[in-house]
Amino acid sequence: MSVLANALPENTGDGYVAAAYIVFFVLLLVYVAIMALRLSHVQRDLRDLQARTQESAREHETRQGSGAGSSDVGSSDAESGAGAAAGRPQSHDDETLEREPA
Repeated sequence: MSVLANALPENTGDGYVAAAYIVFFVLLLVYVAIMALRLSHVQRDLRDLQARTQESAREHETRQGSGAGSSDVGSSDAESGAGAAAGRPQSHDDETLEREPA
């Protein structure tokens, strides 16, 4: 085994090692840049959702303040916009569309 170690020339792979480190460093920078972009998109979406939530809360407070005599029982999902906030239109007719007429 020591014969093979002595037969190999020394310091011939230095250029390849440096190139490997450079490639690794470039790939690492690309990865960090992609993660930074994704993080900025998530933060922007989070700010938008927080703004929607605050706006919805203000609307809900004004509705409760102006309609003190009205009852809001059973309208929590419709008024909170649970389906609309998730980007889906609210539809309660999904079951009736799937059923065949009797």
